[in-house]
Amino acid sequence: MAKMTDKKPGKAKPKAKASVKSKKAAPAAKAAVAVAPTVRQPGVERRKNHPTRSKDGHMQVLLTHAVPHFGHPGDLVKVRPGFARNYLLPQGLATFATPHNLRIVEKHRERLRQLEQARRTDLVNLAAQIAQRSITIEANANAEGHLYGSVSAEQIADALRTDNFPIETDNVKIEGPLKELGLYSIKLHLGQDVDAEVKLWVVPTHVDEPTA
Repeated sequence: MAKMTDKKPGKAKPKAKASVKSKKAAPAAKAAVAVAPTVRQPGVERRKNHPTRSKDGHMQVLLTHAVPHFGHPGDLVKVRPGFARNYLLPQGLATFATPHNLRIVEKHRERLRQLEQARRTDLVNLAAQIAQRSITIEANANAEGHLYGSVSAEQIADALRTDNFPIETDNVKIEGPLKELGLYSIKLHLGQDVDAEVKLWVVPTHVDEPTA
């Protein structure tokens, strides 16, 4: 009868420990993925900065100089691509309507608005000062008060400049030369929407009487 022998179960081999290097490498790999910079796509950048094109085939450009029948500097206009690329852009009359250029134009317009407002304030103050003054112009006249000559807009402007008012002949609004002695209310257009009035005395020329 065969002799049976008891075999002791063999000890299980211990599982190989994961290498420290591999454990450390995993988080590092994750970190590398997390901080990997986004690759810039040239096509996307070009689309962002590409000039705006309308559905009708026209493109928008910013005028840098006045162009007859199109607009003035700073205007955003729609033109055909061929006209823009073959004429406006090469001649320096316009530039692409990119977001950056639009921001520059808007800042420029805001600056112009501020300057215009300051200019209007100065004109209003000037109108108030003129309204408180009167000017006198001497002219040769007959006994009935009819002038041998006339008083013109240029003479009125000269008289105002003598009083240190910056008035030009174009600012003086009279319907015609003044040919009578008397008191007149002269309208002045100072600029923008600001008008003024000044009192004008037309008096006979003073003649020194001969001494005996």
